[in-house]
Amino acid sequence: MTDGPSGPARAVLDRLEATAFERPAAAGGLGLGLTAGVLVSEELGRAARGNPYRADALAADTGGPAGAALAGLEALPAGTGITASPRDGGWELSGTATVDAPDAGRPLLVATRTDAGPVLVAVPAGAPGVRVDGTCWPPVVRLDATPVGTADVVGGPAEAPAGPLARARLRQAAYLLGIADGAHRIAVRHAGTRRQFDTRLRDLPAVAFPLARATVALRATRAAVYRGAWLVDTAGDRTDEGTGAEALGAGAVGTAPVVALATAAETARDVVRLCMQSCGVRAMTSELGLHRHFRLAAAESNRYGEPAALWRLAGAARLDLARRAAGENDAGRTTVAAGRPERS
Repeated sequence: MTDGPSGPARAVLDRLEATAFERPAAAGGLGLGLTAGVLVSEELGRAARGNPYRADALAADTGGPAGAALAGLEALPAGTGITASPRDGGWELSGTATVDAPDAGRPLLVATRTDAGPVLVAVPAGAPGVRVDGTCWPPVVRLDATPVGTADVVGGPAEAPAGPLARARLRQAAYLLGIADGAHRIAVRHAGTRRQFDTRLRDLPAVAFPLARATVALRATRAAVYRGAWLVDTAGDRTDEGTGAEALGAGAVGTAPVVALATAAETARDVVRLCMQSCGVRAMTSELGLHRHFRLAAAESNRYGEPAALWRLAGAARLDLARRAAGENDAGRTTVAAGRPERS
């Protein structure tokens, strides 16, 4: 379930040349857009595999080192697991954060905060003070005064609504959607064959109704994820007809990536827990393999931030947009009023 370089997911992605899916055609890729990357992540989650694709895609978006593992993204949008202490020509990174792959020989893309705000910093393989611990789940990386320079900063992940962080959030949302959908398919299949009290499990209302509600949640989440991917792919080409204004300066993208990720994280937690309960003790055996989805949902649902923090971020952005729209309307009314002739 990890993203090691020799894992089965990595081998399949390499054979498919998946790194070319999102790459623009002008750069030798297929130019399929973020929607293709979202689909790849969803399929990996449905199969309960690790997701090496997301690190490759984020590195390509930011110009980071190829083959890097992601670390510390759970600290965004609030707080930090890795602190950056200023030093001559850069910073010293210290702290503990989750990491995609328990491989000490890979470079890292570490999310941290400096005086200028959140940034992604490339830490080369073999840098001093780096220790990866793969004995826990999820794996973590511990940094102890690891030196990095200003040249190692590969981007500010929160700088644009349709930028690298927004794209990474949607890939993660799709991965969580796949984890939940894979678990749900296993549970529905099991409930259709397992018999209790001389009837199939799925014919019992106590089992059937919650699984049906989970279907609704999955469909709503899928709509949010793929709508967000489509908005990012078409950013700048349209405006949101519902508001008549450009949302947060990137077409109509607005808070769609954040909302999709928060929704998918909550859906994954709720649906996988329900599926475990529906399948009973068999969910924890190799007969069904649901425990793989359960472990992934627990680790991945907060890897890019807790859902509550993401909802607060989305709410603050919506309020800011509403205030700015109200300010523009007030300014427009003042201008019109100033241009009217006075009545005698």
